[in-house]
Amino acid sequence: MKELMEPIRTIVDFKKGVVNPDRIIKRRVSDIQGMYADNHALEKFLSQDNPLIYQVREVNIPEESGHIIYSTTIIYPGKVGQEYFMTKGHFHAKEDTAEIYFCLEGEGYLLMQTKEGKVFTIHMKPGVLGYIPPYWGHRTMNTGDKEFVFLTLFPGDAGHDYEIVEKHGFAKIMIEENGKPVLRDNPKYTPLNG
Repeated sequence: MKELMEPIRTIVDFKKGVVNPDRIIKRRVSDIQGMYADNHALEKFLSQDNPLIYQVREVNIPEESGHIIYSTTIIYPGKVGQEYFMTKGHFHAKEDTAEIYFCLEGEGYLLMQTKEGKVFTIHMKPGVLGYIPPYWGHRTMNTGDKEFVFLTLFPGDAGHDYEIVEKHGFAKIMIEENGKPVLRDNPKYTPLNG
Protein backbone atom coordinates (compact mmCIF):
# COMPACT_ATOMS: atom_id res chain seq x y z
CA MET A 1 0.00 0.00 0.00
CA LYS A 2 1.26 3.47 -0.91
CA GLU A 3 2.29 5.67 2.00
CA LEU A 4 0.01 8.69 2.19
CA MET A 5 1.21 12.23 2.70
CA GLU A 6 -0.29 14.00 5.70
CA PRO A 7 -2.57 16.98 4.93
CA ILE A 8 -1.09 20.45 5.45
CA ARG A 9 -2.58 23.56 7.03
CA THR A 10 -1.04 26.87 5.94
CA ILE A 11 -1.96 30.35 7.13
CA VAL A 12 -1.71 33.09 4.52
CA ASP A 13 -1.21 36.69 5.62
CA PHE A 14 -2.77 38.65 2.73
CA LYS A 15 -0.40 41.58 3.19
CA LYS A 16 2.88 39.72 3.78
CA GLY A 17 2.48 36.31 2.11
CA VAL A 18 2.67 32.78 3.50
CA VAL A 19 3.45 32.65 7.21
CA ASN A 20 6.12 30.13 8.32
CA PRO A 21 7.08 28.78 4.89
CA ASP A 22 9.42 25.82 4.60
CA ARG A 23 11.79 27.65 2.26
CA ILE A 24 12.43 31.25 1.17
CA ILE A 25 14.14 31.98 -2.16
CA LYS A 26 15.59 35.49 -2.38
CA ARG A 27 16.52 37.19 -5.66
CA ARG A 28 18.67 40.30 -5.83
CA VAL A 29 19.40 42.54 -8.81
CA SER A 30 22.60 40.56 -9.49
CA ASP A 31 20.59 37.32 -9.74
CA ILE A 32 18.64 38.54 -12.78
CA GLN A 33 20.99 41.17 -14.15
CA GLY A 34 21.05 39.90 -17.73
CA MET A 35 17.31 40.34 -18.02
CA TYR A 36 17.19 44.13 -17.68
CA ALA A 37 17.34 46.10 -20.93
CA ASP A 38 19.34 49.12 -19.71
CA ASN A 39 22.88 47.81 -19.06
CA HIS A 40 24.19 51.26 -18.04
CA ALA A 41 21.49 51.72 -15.37
CA LEU A 42 22.09 48.14 -14.21
CA GLU A 43 25.86 48.66 -13.82
CA LYS A 44 25.27 51.88 -11.90
CA PHE A 45 22.76 50.10 -9.69
CA LEU A 46 25.13 47.23 -8.94
CA SER A 47 28.05 49.56 -8.17
CA GLN A 48 26.01 51.25 -5.44
CA ASP A 49 23.87 48.45 -4.06
CA ASN A 50 22.49 44.98 -4.77
CA PRO A 51 18.95 45.25 -3.41
CA LEU A 52 16.51 42.44 -2.85
CA ILE A 53 14.03 42.48 -5.74
CA TYR A 54 11.75 39.65 -4.71
CA GLN A 55 11.34 36.58 -2.58
CA VAL A 56 9.34 33.39 -3.02
CA ARG A 57 7.97 31.77 0.13
CA GLU A 58 7.41 28.06 -0.53
CA VAL A 59 5.56 25.33 1.31
CA ASN A 60 7.13 21.87 1.07
CA ILE A 61 4.90 19.98 -1.40
CA PRO A 62 6.27 17.06 -3.48
CA GLU A 63 7.18 18.11 -7.03
CA GLU A 64 5.34 15.22 -8.63
CA SER A 65 2.13 14.42 -10.48
CA GLY A 66 -1.04 14.58 -8.42
CA HIS A 67 0.12 17.39 -6.13
CA ILE A 68 -0.54 21.13 -6.33
CA ILE A 69 2.37 23.34 -5.35
CA TYR A 70 1.60 26.71 -3.83
CA SER A 71 3.71 29.62 -2.68
CA THR A 72 3.62 33.37 -2.34
CA THR A 73 5.87 35.86 -4.09
CA ILE A 74 6.68 39.33 -2.79
CA ILE A 75 8.15 41.80 -5.31
CA TYR A 76 9.50 44.98 -3.78
CA PRO A 77 8.93 48.41 -5.37
CA GLY A 78 11.78 49.80 -7.45
CA LYS A 79 13.24 50.15 -10.93
CA VAL A 80 16.47 49.52 -12.81
CA GLY A 81 16.52 52.59 -15.04
CA GLN A 82 12.91 52.88 -16.21
CA GLU A 83 12.22 49.13 -15.95
CA TYR A 84 10.24 47.89 -12.95
CA PHE A 85 11.55 45.28 -10.52
CA MET A 86 10.44 41.89 -11.86
CA THR A 87 10.76 38.15 -11.42
CA LYS A 88 13.12 36.10 -13.60
CA GLY A 89 10.24 34.57 -15.47
CA HIS A 90 9.97 31.04 -16.79
CA PHE A 91 8.16 28.53 -18.96
CA HIS A 92 7.12 25.23 -17.43
CA ALA A 93 9.40 22.27 -18.09
CA LYS A 94 6.20 20.27 -18.62
CA GLU A 95 4.78 22.71 -21.15
CA ASP A 96 1.16 21.53 -21.04
CA THR A 97 0.67 22.68 -17.43
CA ALA A 98 -1.12 25.83 -16.27
CA GLU A 99 -0.65 28.13 -13.29
CA ILE A 100 -2.79 30.53 -11.24
CA TYR A 101 -1.63 33.85 -9.75
CA PHE A 102 -3.90 35.52 -7.19
CA CYS A 103 -3.01 39.06 -6.06
CA LEU A 104 -3.21 39.60 -2.31
CA GLU A 105 -1.64 43.05 -1.88
CA GLY A 106 -0.13 45.86 -3.95
CA GLU A 107 -0.23 45.98 -7.73
CA GLY A 108 1.70 44.96 -10.78
CA TYR A 109 1.45 43.14 -14.07
CA LEU A 110 1.52 39.53 -15.09
CA LEU A 111 3.31 39.32 -18.45
CA MET A 112 2.78 36.15 -20.48
CA GLN A 113 4.31 35.03 -23.75
CA THR A 114 4.20 32.03 -26.05
CA LYS A 115 7.37 30.61 -27.58
CA GLU A 116 6.24 32.19 -30.86
CA GLY A 117 6.39 35.64 -29.24
CA LYS A 118 2.67 36.34 -28.69
CA VAL A 119 2.33 38.55 -25.58
CA PHE A 120 -0.54 39.09 -23.14
CA THR A 121 -0.70 41.09 -19.88
CA ILE A 122 -3.02 41.18 -16.88
CA HIS A 123 -3.07 44.14 -14.50
CA MET A 124 -2.89 42.59 -11.03
CA LYS A 125 -4.36 44.19 -7.91
CA PRO A 126 -5.96 42.70 -4.78
CA GLY A 127 -8.63 40.16 -5.71
CA VAL A 128 -7.50 39.70 -9.33
CA LEU A 129 -6.78 36.12 -10.35
CA GLY A 130 -4.61 35.60 -13.41
CA TYR A 131 -4.86 32.26 -15.22
CA ILE A 132 -1.73 31.26 -17.14
CA PRO A 133 -2.71 28.63 -19.72
CA PRO A 134 -0.42 25.78 -20.78
CA TYR A 135 2.46 26.75 -23.13
CA TRP A 136 2.73 30.35 -21.87
CA GLY A 137 5.90 31.66 -20.21
CA HIS A 138 5.33 34.24 -17.50
CA ARG A 139 6.90 36.87 -15.26
CA THR A 140 5.54 39.57 -12.97
CA MET A 141 6.49 43.19 -12.33
CA ASN A 142 5.74 45.49 -9.40
CA THR A 143 4.42 48.75 -10.87
CA GLY A 144 3.25 50.18 -7.56
CA ASP A 145 4.90 51.95 -4.64
CA LYS A 146 4.53 49.15 -2.07
CA GLU A 147 5.12 45.41 -1.95
CA PHE A 148 3.30 43.38 -4.63
CA VAL A 149 2.21 40.08 -3.02
CA PHE A 150 0.58 37.18 -4.86
CA LEU A 151 -0.25 33.53 -4.32
CA THR A 152 0.71 30.95 -6.99
CA LEU A 153 -0.71 27.46 -7.58
CA PHE A 154 0.54 24.96 -10.18
CA PRO A 155 0.82 21.19 -10.76
CA GLY A 156 3.55 19.49 -8.77
CA ASP A 157 5.23 18.07 -11.87
CA ALA A 158 5.19 21.34 -13.91
CA GLY A 159 8.85 22.18 -13.33
CA HIS A 160 10.56 25.44 -14.34
CA ASP A 161 12.51 26.28 -17.49
CA TYR A 162 14.43 29.49 -16.78
CA GLU A 163 17.01 28.88 -19.52
CA ILE A 164 14.72 29.93 -22.39
CA VAL A 165 14.08 33.29 -20.73
CA GLU A 166 17.76 33.75 -19.79
CA LYS A 167 18.83 33.04 -23.37
CA HIS A 168 16.06 34.77 -25.36
CA GLY A 169 14.26 37.13 -22.96
CA PHE A 170 10.65 38.21 -23.27
CA ALA A 171 9.50 40.13 -26.35
CA LYS A 172 8.22 43.00 -24.20
CA ILE A 173 9.39 44.88 -21.11
CA MET A 174 7.38 47.04 -18.70
CA ILE A 175 8.85 50.51 -18.14
CA GLU A 176 7.68 53.71 -16.49
CA GLU A 177 6.89 56.61 -18.82
CA ASN A 178 5.30 59.82 -17.50
CA GLY A 179 4.58 58.09 -14.19
CA LYS A 180 2.68 55.18 -15.78
CA PRO A 181 3.60 51.58 -16.70
CA VAL A 182 4.01 51.10 -20.45
CA LEU A 183 4.77 47.95 -22.45
CA ARG A 184 7.64 48.35 -24.93
CA ASP A 185 9.66 46.09 -27.22
CA ASN A 186 12.60 44.44 -25.46
CA PRO A 187 15.82 45.34 -27.31
CA LYS A 188 17.48 42.19 -25.93
CA TYR A 189 14.79 39.78 -27.14
CA THR A 190 15.77 37.12 -29.68
CA PRO A 191 13.01 34.92 -31.13
CA LEU A 192 13.34 31.20 -30.46
CA ASN A 193 13.29 30.44 -34.18
CA GLY A 194 15.67 33.31 -35.03
